[in-house]
Amino acid sequence: MKKHITKTIALLLAAAMLFLGASCTGSPAAPSSGSKTENLSAAFTAARARGRQADDAFAKAQAGFAVELFKNGIRDGNNSLVSPLSVLLALAMAANGADGETLAEMEKMHGLPIDELNEYAAAFANDLPNDEKCKVIPANSIWIRGKCPVKEDFLSKNAEYYGADAFRAPFDDGTVNDVNNWIREKTDGMIPKTIERIDRDTMMMLINALIFEAEWSEPYPDYAVENGVFHSPTGDEKAQLMGSKEQAYISDGMAEGFIKSYAGGRYSFAALLPNEGVSLSDYAASLTGEGLLETLSGAKDETVFARLPKFSYDYEIRLNDALENMGMVSAFYEGVADFSRMSELELYVGKVIHKTHIEVCEKGTRAGAVTVITFDSAGIETNVHEITLDRPFVYMIVDNATNLPIFIGTLNHVN
Repeated sequence: MKKHITKTIALLLAAAMLFLGASCTGSPAAPSSGSKTENLSAAFTAARARGRQADDAFAKAQAGFAVELFKNGIRDGNNSLVSPLSVLLALAMAANGADGETLAEMEKMHGLPIDELNEYAAAFANDLPNDEKCKVIPANSIWIRGKCPVKEDFLSKNAEYYGADAFRAPFDDGTVNDVNNWIREKTDGMIPKTIERIDRDTMMMLINALIFEAEWSEPYPDYAVENGVFHSPTGDEKAQLMGSKEQAYISDGMAEGFIKSYAGGRYSFAALLPNEGVSLSDYAASLTGEGLLETLSGAKDETVFARLPKFSYDYEIRLNDALENMGMVSAFYEGVADFSRMSELELYVGKVIHKTHIEVCEKGTRAGAVTVITFDSAGIETNVHEITLDRPFVYMIVDNATNLPIFIGTLNHVN
């Protein structure tokens, strides 16, 4: 059962590892009342690129990236969930500001030159569904600290290909609220809080957020849901199992499973159950992008009586180590990273934060993802001071209404 290549990518993104599809459109969220955040989007908005339609080269490159990210992002014995395209699109925005060895490593990891990746991503974004029964609603943004210099070409290119909104902000507690509010809005409340604070060396943040919502083409009726048992690594757990008859059987020799369609036929859910005697970790380690594409596109028109547990959970991971393992090394090191096409400052990647949420029930699937990349610089003063009171000093107790000290004194001795 051969699939059109874009549908194969969609199947990949909704496979058993829950690779969720995404791209890059959306409108800017308004800063909170009293915020000092300035919306720069109007000044740097470019005409949206039409891009290049997905083909075998794009599918193979991104399947490889997705599988490697999954393998480096799972935690043995725990639920895991990554959105490869959310991460990819955030990194692609960053790559538009990279140069030299840093850019070469990022291009190798993606499997495509950045100019080609931009073209493919733009077309993929323009072709995303957004209807009542199946929708993918993505958004991208760039957050810039205070007077940190940012090159116009970097902002314009990310607006052109990724629809990225740009904001300039003081990176204080108000900015933390604005960023979390932006993510909360763009994930429909599924990811309510992503960052606790902004490090003093952080000069910029690139963010991708997305929503995936789809109803099953054939929802599960009440009578198809029964109480059952899920055999977890730590013991049996009560579960509600949803039964259905599917007509797409998949197998790769180490696992077998099925594909279940969402309404409209644009997306599907795929599950692969490792054979008896094959651990989940061993099976995951065996996966390759090319092999997974072959498994999904080779689905057989055979009957499967399937039972799928209802589930819902959140997942969070810091991807620095995973991306280094995948070949993106220099980007994380001060004095080595080259993001000279992004800013005149010597920036390097501080953190790559990834959060996801998934709900699978009788009606369909609802999922959200966010990827935040922070860019740091230790080579600039940002009005941050360190003061250690380790010698005589003056102190006072002040009336805040008048700023008058009601006590004032000096400390020369502490004993």
